[in-house]
Amino acid sequence: QLERTWCDERFNFQATFLQCLAKHVPNIYSAEMDPLLEKQEEMVQAAILYPLECYLFGEDPDIFLEKLQQSGTSQLCGKVFKGGETTYSCRDCAVDPTCVLCMDCFQNSIHKNHRYKMHSSTGGGFCDCGDTEAWKAGPLCTKHEPGASGSAKENSECQLNEEIMEHSRRVFPSVIKYMVDMLIWEEEKELPPELTISREKVDSYYCVLFNDEHHSYDHVIYSLQRALGCELGEAQLHTTAIDKEGRRAVKAGHYASCQEAKEEIKRHSENVSQRPLHVEVLHADVMAHQKFALRLGSWLNKLMSYSSDFRQIFCQICLKEEAGSEKPCFISKLMLWDAKLHKGARKVLHELIFSSFFMEMEYKKLFAVEFVKYYKALQKEYISDDHDRVLSVTALSVQMFTVPTLARHLIEEQNVITTITETLLEVLPEYLDKNDKFNFQGYSQDKLNRVYAVIYDLRYVLVSKPTLWTDRLRERFLEGFVSFLRILTCMQGMEEIKRQIGQHIEVDPDWEAAIAIQMQLKNILLMFQEWCACDEELLLKAYSECHKAVMRCSTNGRSREKTVFHLCGHTLESRPYRVSADPVSIHLPLSRTLAGLHVRLSKTGTISRLHEFVSPEELQVELLVEYPLRCLVLVAQVAAEMWRRNGLSLISQVFYYQDVKCREEMYDKDIIMLQIGASLMDPNQFLLLILQRYELADAFKKIKPTKDQDLIKQCNVLIEEMLQILIYVVGERYVPGVSNVTKEDVIMREIIHLLCIEPMAHSAITKSLPENENNETGLENVIDKVATFKKPGVSGHGVYELKDECLKEFNMFFYHYTKTQHSKAEHTQKKRRKQENRDEALPPPPPPDFSPAFSNVVRILNCDVMMHILRTILQRAVELETHLWTEAMIQMVLHLLSLGLLEEKQQLQRSPEEEVTFDFYHKATRMGSSALNAVNVLMLLEKIKRVPQLEAQKDTINWILQMFDTVKRLREKSSLTTVTATSGSEATKGDESTQDKEKAERKRKAEAARLHRQKIMAQMSALQRNFIETHKLLYENTLEAQGKEDAIMEEESMSSAIDYSKIALGPKRGPSVAEKEVLTCILCQEEQEVKLESAAMVLSACVQKSTALTQNRSRILELSGDTLDPLFMHPDLPCGTHTGSCGHVMHAACWQKYFEAMQLNFRQRLHVEQIFDLENGEYLCPLCKSLCNTVIPVVPLQAQKINSEDAEAVAQILSLARWLEIIIVRISGYSVKNAKGEKQNLPAFTSKGMGNSALEFHSILSFGVQSSAKYSSSIKEMLILFATTIYRVGLKVAPNEADYRIPMMTWSTCAFTIQCIENLLETEGKPLFGSLQNRQHSGLKALVQFAAAQRTTSPQVLIQKHLIRLLGVLLPNFKVEDTPSLLEVDMFHILVGVVLSFPSLYWEDAVDLQPSSISSAYNHLYLFHLTTLAHITQIVVSSATESPTAQSSDNSEEARSAQSFCREVCQYTSGCFSQDIPGWLVWDCVRKGIMPYLRCAAIFFHYLLGVSPPEELLQVSEEGQFKALCSYLSLPTNLFLLFQEYWDTVNPLLQRWCADPVVLSCLKGKSIAIRYPRKRNSLIELPEDYSCLLNQASQFRCPRSSDDEQKHPVLCLFCGAMLCSQNTCCQELVNGEELGACTSHALQCGAGVCMFLKIRECRVVLIEGKTRGCLYPAPYLDEYGETDPGLKRGNPLHLCRERYRKLHLLWQQHCIIEEIARSQETNQIFFGFNWQLL
Repeated sequence: QLERTWCDERFNFQATFLQCLAKHVPNIYSAEMDPLLEKQEEMVQAAILYPLECYLFGEDPDIFLEKLQQSGTSQLCGKVFKGGETTYSCRDCAVDPTCVLCMDCFQNSIHKNHRYKMHSSTGGGFCDCGDTEAWKAGPLCTKHEPGASGSAKENSECQLNEEIMEHSRRVFPSVIKYMVDMLIWEEEKELPPELTISREKVDSYYCVLFNDEHHSYDHVIYSLQRALGCELGEAQLHTTAIDKEGRRAVKAGHYASCQEAKEEIKRHSENVSQRPLHVEVLHADVMAHQKFALRLGSWLNKLMSYSSDFRQIFCQICLKEEAGSEKPCFISKLMLWDAKLHKGARKVLHELIFSSFFMEMEYKKLFAVEFVKYYKALQKEYISDDHDRVLSVTALSVQMFTVPTLARHLIEEQNVITTITETLLEVLPEYLDKNDKFNFQGYSQDKLNRVYAVIYDLRYVLVSKPTLWTDRLRERFLEGFVSFLRILTCMQGMEEIKRQIGQHIEVDPDWEAAIAIQMQLKNILLMFQEWCACDEELLLKAYSECHKAVMRCSTNGRSREKTVFHLCGHTLESRPYRVSADPVSIHLPLSRTLAGLHVRLSKTGTISRLHEFVSPEELQVELLVEYPLRCLVLVAQVAAEMWRRNGLSLISQVFYYQDVKCREEMYDKDIIMLQIGASLMDPNQFLLLILQRYELADAFKKIKPTKDQDLIKQCNVLIEEMLQILIYVVGERYVPGVSNVTKEDVIMREIIHLLCIEPMAHSAITKSLPENENNETGLENVIDKVATFKKPGVSGHGVYELKDECLKEFNMFFYHYTKTQHSKAEHTQKKRRKQENRDEALPPPPPPDFSPAFSNVVRILNCDVMMHILRTILQRAVELETHLWTEAMIQMVLHLLSLGLLEEKQQLQRSPEEEVTFDFYHKATRMGSSALNAVNVLMLLEKIKRVPQLEAQKDTINWILQMFDTVKRLREKSSLTTVTATSGSEATKGDESTQDKEKAERKRKAEAARLHRQKIMAQMSALQRNFIETHKLLYENTLEAQGKEDAIMEEESMSSAIDYSKIALGPKRGPSVAEKEVLTCILCQEEQEVKLESAAMVLSACVQKSTALTQNRSRILELSGDTLDPLFMHPDLPCGTHTGSCGHVMHAACWQKYFEAMQLNFRQRLHVEQIFDLENGEYLCPLCKSLCNTVIPVVPLQAQKINSEDAEAVAQILSLARWLEIIIVRISGYSVKNAKGEKQNLPAFTSKGMGNSALEFHSILSFGVQSSAKYSSSIKEMLILFATTIYRVGLKVAPNEADYRIPMMTWSTCAFTIQCIENLLETEGKPLFGSLQNRQHSGLKALVQFAAAQRTTSPQVLIQKHLIRLLGVLLPNFKVEDTPSLLEVDMFHILVGVVLSFPSLYWEDAVDLQPSSISSAYNHLYLFHLTTLAHITQIVVSSATESPTAQSSDNSEEARSAQSFCREVCQYTSGCFSQDIPGWLVWDCVRKGIMPYLRCAAIFFHYLLGVSPPEELLQVSEEGQFKALCSYLSLPTNLFLLFQEYWDTVNPLLQRWCADPVVLSCLKGKSIAIRYPRKRNSLIELPEDYSCLLNQASQFRCPRSSDDEQKHPVLCLFCGAMLCSQNTCCQELVNGEELGACTSHALQCGAGVCMFLKIRECRVVLIEGKTRGCLYPAPYLDEYGETDPGLKRGNPLHLCRERYRKLHLLWQQHCIIEEIARSQETNQIFFGFNWQLL
C-alpha cells in the first residue's frame, strides 16, 4: 500500500517517507549486539527500499535497472582503490605520478607495453582511466572506449524519461536531507520530532565504542575485558569490528548501566595509555536511524553508477544552498562534519562523492570550489582529528588539484595558492618564537605529519605548469607567491645555533622537523621557480618581491661598527661577525629561492631588464652573499671538528644539507649565490670577504702561527675547505643559466661521476640523483649514452659500467662528492691510468663557458689576492714547513692553477689576443714582490717537483708546466705572427720527445714489475708442490671423494681381475676399495684413523622430515607419529626422513663438550633469543655454521674379498629355490623357538618345505659365517644417539632408545636419502657417481655404513620380526595379517630394509655371528633379484596399461619376453590385465620405470660394499647407463630373463602377487596406482610477468571472511595454493596452538618446511616449524637485474629462470632449514616477527 500512497500526486512525499522510516527502522535494527545481517538486509529491502525504487522508476526495479545497465556505462572507470590493491602508473604517458590505473584497465590499455610502475595503494584513490587530462596518450582502455558496448550507447546513456527525472527530483532531496540530518545528529537520547512516533520512549540504550588511531588492538581488548568482564574471543570480535566499521555497540541495556560501562571502559583505557577511548551512550532508535542512513548512502551510491542523470540531479541537490541563509549546502555540511563521523560513515560518504561528483566533470569543478571555500576549516579539523589521512575528506584534494584545468580555475577564481599558504601559516604559529621564526623543539611527530598534508596540496596545485598566462592568473599566482614568501620568511634563519665552547651540549636539539619540512618544500620551491620562469614580467616581479623579503631578513643587526681588513694592497670593510662565535643557521630558503630566480633570469636573458625593478645600489650583493657564505663556513668548521661539542644533531644537519634529498635547494643554491657574488663584486674584495669569514685572515699574512698542534690542524682543514669552495665557485658551471647547458647534460655529468667511483646498480644510481616533482630523475633518457649495462649472474644485481670515452669528463673535485667518494674516485681513476701505462695526472676537464651574467666569475682566478694565496701555500711546501701544508692543499692549488690556464687557453683560442683581458699566465709568472728572494708561481712549481713528499703529484705538475708552455706559445704566436712556423713545430717536437722519454721510462718500469711478479709466482708454486709432496697422505685423503682417484688406485692393485672388478652383487663381486681413512677433528685439529675399536668420530648432520618426493600433495600427513608404523613406505613417498650432513668431522667426545658448553652458555643468557632449539639437540656446526640436530658416527667399511674358487663351488649348490627353502626353515625354526615362550600369530607355513629333514635349522650357517664386528663402546653410544634422533625427528615423538621402531626409521631414512640424492642428480643431469659434493658423499657413506651397523645395537629378535614382515611382501607364504599389497609399498625401501636386516638370521644364542663374504654376496644377490622381480611386476601392472599411441613393430628379444610375461600375468589376473598390449611398449615402460630404482640400488650397494662402479656411470649417457647398471648389479639387460631363469620359484610368487585384491581393483580401474617412473617434483610454474601474479592476487578472496578488505595473499611454491597470510580470519588451532594459514599449511604441504611467495611484497618466505622463518629474494627481476622487495621501486618484473632454479635446488637439496638458520644468524633483528601466525 506504500506504493499506492506514494504514487499519489498530491501527497507530501517527504512526510510519508519519514513516517515510513520512523515506523520500520527501529524494528529492523533492533539487535545491535549481535546483528543478523542477512535478515536485516531482507527487511530493509522489503519494507523500504523496494517500494522506494518502485516509486522512483515507475516499474519493477530489477527490469528497469537491467535496461539501464544495457544502455552503457560512463567513459570514466571510477574504481575506488582499497588498501593494498595494486595500482599502475605509466612513466611515459601519465601527466603526473598520481595518475593511476586499476588492474583491469591497465591490462586492457596500451600502457601495458610502456615503462609502467606498480605500487600498492594506500586506499582511497581513484582509477583515472577515461580522464583525458590525466594521460598524454591512451587515456581509454579497450573496456571504456566509446564503441565498446554497441553504438546505440551515446544517446540512450544520456536520457532518462521526464517522469523518472521528476520523481527523482522529489525523492532525492528527502533521502539526502534525512541522511545528512542523521549523520550529523548530535543528541544521544532524542530523535528529530518528525521521526519520533507517538509511542512512549523505551529505555533501551547502547554503550558504543569508537575507533581511533591512538590505541592499539591489545589496549582495546584489554580495556573491554576488564570493563565488561567479557571473554577474550568476544573482546577480539568487538575490536575487529570497531577497527573495520569505526564503531560498535559493546553493551546494551538501560541508560544507567550503559553509562556505568562507559565510565569503566574510559577508566581502564586510561590506565594503559594517556588518552581514554572514545565511548558514547546512544539511544537504540538513534543508533538504528544512523545505521539506516548509511544503508541509504550505499543505496544512492549504487544508483549513481547507473545513470549520468541521477548523478547530476544528486549533485544539484547536494550543492543547493537554502535561499537567504548563511548555512552551507548539504555536501559542505557533510564535509565539515567529516572529522566527527566514524570510520564506516566516512567510507560511505567518500564513496558517494566518488561515484557522483567525480564522475561528472562540471560538478567536480563545483565540488572543488566548495572544497576550497572551506579548505582552512577542513584542514584544521583534519589536523586535530586522530584518524588516518586516507579516512579524511581532505584526502580528496589530490583528485581535484592535480587536474590541470581545474587547478588553473581554482587559482584564478578561488585563489587556491593563497588559501593553502594561509592555512599553513594558521596551523604553524604554535611553532613560532619571539622573532617570528619557526622553532620545532618538542614538536609532535604526528601533528607535523598532518601539516605535511597541506604542503602536499600545494605541490599538487603546482604540478603542471600553465601554458597560457592570463593577467588574472599572473596576478593571483603572484599573490600566492608573496604569501608563500611569508612562510619562507619564518624559516629564513630559523633554529640558530651557537658553537659550544668548554663543555658538551647537554641535550641534542630536535633537528628532524626542520629538515623534514625542507625536504617537503624542496620540490615546491623548484616548482614555484619554474612557474615564475614561464613568464618574463612575472619572473622580474617575483624576483623583486623575493629580494625585498631577503633584505627585510638581513637588515637587522646593522648597528655594529665596521672592521677593516688589508691584504696585498686591497682593503675590505665588513661587519664584524665570526661563525665560530656568533649564532648561525643552516636554513635560508629565501636567499636560496632568490639564487634560483637569478639563475632563471640569466637563462632566459631577462636579466638585462633587472635594473628596472631592482637598482644596482639596492641589490647590495655583499648582504646577499653573507648568509650562504656563513652556512658554507659552518660546514667547513664542522669538518675541522671545531663544533664537536655541539653533538650529533649538527652533524646530521650538515649531512642532509649536502645530501641528494635536500642539496638542490640548500648546498647547490649556496654555491650559486657565491657565484652571483663573484660575478657582481670586485674579485679582490670577494676573496677578502671569504678569507675573513673562513677566519683565515691571519693564516695568509706573514705572521707565524702558534705552535698549538690542534689549532694548526684546524687551520689546515679550513684552508682546504676554502680552496675547495673556490674551486667550486670557479669550476662548477653545470647549472642551466650559469652556463649554457641543458638538464640532460647535468644528469649525464652526475652519472659519469658516480660511475667513476665504481660500477653501480640502477637503483643505486637513482638513489644518488635528485628527483623532480614527478619523482623522476631523468636517468633513463641519458644513461645509455654514458654507460653500458652488465647482466647479473644467479645472485647479485646488474650494474652499469662507464663507457671509456666518458672518462675524460672526470673531475676530481666534483662538488657532489662526499669525502669518501672523492678519495675512492681518485684512487679508482689513478689505478686505471696506471694499468693503461699512462701518467697519473687527473687535470680538470675543460669547463663550459659561463653565460654573460656570470662571465666575471673567472676574474677571481687572476686577481692579486688569489695569486697571493696560491704563492703562499706553494712557498710553504717548498720551504718544507711540514705542519703548515698538506698534500690535499697542494692538490687543490694545482687544480686552481689548471683551471686558470684552461680558461686562458680557451679564451685565446676563441678570440684575438689583444681582446683577452684574462691574464692568468702573466700574473702567475710575475714576481710576488720586489724583494731579492721573490719567486713566481712558475718557479715554485719547478722547485716543488723535487719535494719528496709530493712524489704522487709529479705527473700533475708536469701537465701544468706543459699548459704554461702552451699558453705562452698561444700568447707569443699571436704577437709574433712573423716568426716562421718551423720554430713552433720544433718546440712541439721537443715537447713530444720529453713525453716519449717519460713513456719509455714508464714502460720499462712496468716490464720490470711484471718480471718480478712472475718470479715470485714461480717460487710460490714450487713451494706449493713441495708441500703437496711432503703431505701426500693428507691430500689423497681429501680427494678420495672424487671417485676418479679410487679407480686409478684400484687399477694398480687389481690389474689381473679387471673384468670382475665392477660387479657389486653375487659370486663375481669385485673387491671393496678399502683405503685407510684418516680424519681431522675440526674442534681439536687432531688426526685419527677410523677403526672399529677406536673412539668414535662423528659427522655433524641434520635430520628433517621432507615431502620433496611426494607424488600426492593432497594426502593428509599425520602430525604426531605415536601410532604410525613406518616399516612400509607408500609408493607415493608422501613424507620421508632426510639426513643431510655438512661433511665436517669431530671426535664424539669433542662434540659432546662443545654441545654442553653451548647449553651452559645458553642457560646463562636466558633473555637472548636463540636461533636453534637446544632442547631438541640443535646446534650450529662449529665450522660452517649450518644448522644441525645430531651427529652420524663414522663407521669404517669392512673390506671383504671373495675367493673365486669357493664362490664357484657354492654356486653349484645354492640356487634361488634352495636359498628360499633354507630361509623359510630358519625363520620357522625361530618362530617355533619364540613361540614356546609366548603365543603369537605365526605366519602360516606350507608343510611341504618342512618334510625335507636335510634342510635343518642350522643349514643357513653352512655357507660361511664369521664373527660379528666388535664396535667400541663410544661408537655404539653414537649409533644409539643418532638412531634415536632419526626416530624422534622422523616420527615427531619423544625419544625412547628401546622403541621397536628405531631400526625401521634407520632403514627408512637411509632409503629416502638415497632416493633424494638420485632424484637430485637426475634433475641436474649429473652422472650417478663422481659428481656428488664432498659433503653429500661423506654424509651418504657414513649414513649407509651406520644403517648397516645400527642392527647390532637392537635386539636381534626384533630385527627378525621386522625382516619377516618385509619378506611377507615378497614371499606371500609369510603373510602376516597387516602385510600391504604389492602396489602399496615402495620397493627400494623394502630392498634396503631386507638387505640390512637379513644378517639377523645368522644370530645364535651363544655366539654372535654374521654371514661371510660369500654368504652375504648370495644373500644380497637373491634379495635384490626378488625385489627387482616384484618391482617389474609393479611397473607392468600399474604403468603398462595404456593403449599404444605410436606404432612400432620392434620385435626384439626383450619385446618377445615381455609379451610372454604379460600372457602369464593376464592368466593369473583372470583376464583383468589385457594381453594385447604390444611387447615393445611393455618393455619400454619397464625400462623407463625401473631406472630410478636401479640407480638407487647402485648407490646403495656402492656405499654399502665399497665396490667401484663401471666407468659408464661416471658420465651421463642414457644407453650406456642402463647396461652399466645391469652389469654392476648383475642383472641381465633383458630384465624379463630373470623371470625365465627363476621361473619355477617365481611362478607361485607371481600368482600370489597378481591375485591380490588391490592389484585386481587397480587393473579393473576402480583404484589408481602410482605410475612409474614417478614424476620428478619441481616448484610450481610461475608466470613470466609479475603483473599476472598481482592480477591473480587481486581476484583472491579469503575463503573464510566475507568483507572485501584486502588480505596478504601468499602463494605456496610447492603446491600452488593461494593462502591468506597474517590474518586472524585464517588462523587454525593445531594441537591447541593458534597457527597462521601459512604455518599450518606448511605442516601439511612440506612437513613443516615450506616456501611461499608474498605476492604484494614480491618476497619469498622460507619457514620451518612454527618458530622459524626468513625472507629470501624473489626470483623476479626488473630490466636492470634487481629484485624489488616490497615493490618499492615498482618497475616491471620478470621471472628469472636461473634464480627460480636456485630456489628449486634449495628445496631439493634440503637446504631450506640451513638457509633460515644462516639468515637468522646474520639478521638477528628480525626476531620481533611471530612466524607462528604467518
